[in-house]
Amino acid sequence: MRSHCLMTLLCTASLSMSACSSKKVEPEKPRGFLRDYSVLSERQSPSGQPVLSWVSPALARGRYTQVYLAPSQIYPKTEPTQRIPLSTLSGVTDYYDAALRLELGKVAQLVSRPGPNTLTVRPAITRVAASTQGLRFYEWLPVTLVAAGVSTATGIRDQDSEITTEVSFEDGSTGEVVAEVVGKGTGMPLENDKQVLTADDVKAVLDGWAGDLGQAYLAIRR
Repeated sequence: MRSHCLMTLLCTASLSMSACSSKKVEPEKPRGFLRDYSVLSERQSPSGQPVLSWVSPALARGRYTQVYLAPSQIYPKTEPTQRIPLSTLSGVTDYYDAALRLELGKVAQLVSRPGPNTLTVRPAITRVAASTQGLRFYEWLPVTLVAAGVSTATGIRDQDSEITTEVSFEDGSTGEVVAEVVGKGTGMPLENDKQVLTADDVKAVLDGWAGDLGQAYLAIRR
């Protein structure tokens, strides 16, 4: 009986390691917000973070002198849960809107509607989730591996707060997509699988994305 329990715990821990490893290399799953995911390739954002992005080769620098920022949205529509309530989802989009308006406002004239010489920025949050943190190197030792398996199985292991954004950049006159980007981020750690994820947990990630988008616009405006 003891041997059977030990094997169960080892399998649980091993599955956790496998899931963590595969998550790091798994391609971004299309959420349907962007028009064409096949053109995306891995690049670095202005702050040096890895992103998937595409810029039209026909995009002329200096073409867009102002920006229309569409309200951010949760896409696809997500039903609130006990761990990620409606207050979190609305708090994330509200804060993202404010951060984008702040950063883009530093480098562009913001307008109330799309039009000529206007770059339309359409942001979406396509994933908000919490996942069990991966095992640290010292937890691969036989004794600690079992302990890590127990904490994972019972839900007391620290959790990562995860969030993904997708942004479409479009010509304000024609609606033609001129650029796309997908970014992932990890916010503040959660203590266990019962702690509610709040907008505060991912605000630093949202600030980083907003800063990167501001710098990206500055680069194409010149």
